[in-house]
Amino acid sequence: MIKAQERPQAAVESQGGDKARVEPKVSGLVGDRELAAVGDRVQELLATPATPEQVAAVNRQLGRYPRGMVAVGARCVCGNPLAVVTRPQLEDGTPFPTTCYLTSPEAVKAVSRLEADGIMAAWNTELGSDADLASAYRRAHGLYLAFRSALARRLGDDEGHIAGISAGGMPKRVKCLHALTAQSLVMGPGVNPLGDRVLDLVRRVFDPQVCRCAQPWTGTSRQENRQERQ
Repeated sequence: MIKAQERPQAAVESQGGDKARVEPKVSGLVGDRELAAVGDRVQELLATPATPEQVAAVNRQLGRYPRGMVAVGARCVCGNPLAVVTRPQLEDGTPFPTTCYLTSPEAVKAVSRLEADGIMAAWNTELGSDADLASAYRRAHGLYLAFRSALARRLGDDEGHIAGISAGGMPKRVKCLHALTAQSLVMGPGVNPLGDRVLDLVRRVFDPQVCRCAQPWTGTSRQENRQERQ
């Protein structure tokens, strides 16, 4: 049994989680139907686990090996990975809170420009003044936690050390647009209001339905992707 002071620290990378604990009122925003939909999405993703070729592609995108990658969560229209799903507990036992991880260089660059423009400060102010937006953002936090819990159950991972921690600054602030965008790509529109907003703002330079990849997916890989989706 690991003592409290010996617990492994959560892995911290560019889209790291924010240590905000889930509150009862947050979990209450996620209904049974939504929880079932999250479970179905996780099951769908794990039904087509990441292939060695996909892992290699993400390795090239990030410039490092994608630790804990279990599935491609979103793809460009050409088939290239845009965002991946990372298991809650890495192979060495390290907790990893950032479940939805943005990998596309084109997407990362577009989102980084928004961050550099200072848009997060304005959105943090908006979160403090717009009750509807704040409620939708807390719901996105709850759905993120539900997604990771469903993933942990199916993979047999222990998420106890990161309980209540989501990503991107949720549920109270905006800290990383990359993480919020990844959630929107992996879990679909209508889940994270700010992730959806980012995708709308960058659509002229990044759009999942318009291939702008520097290295589009090869013909062979594209065929494999089609087979995985069927």
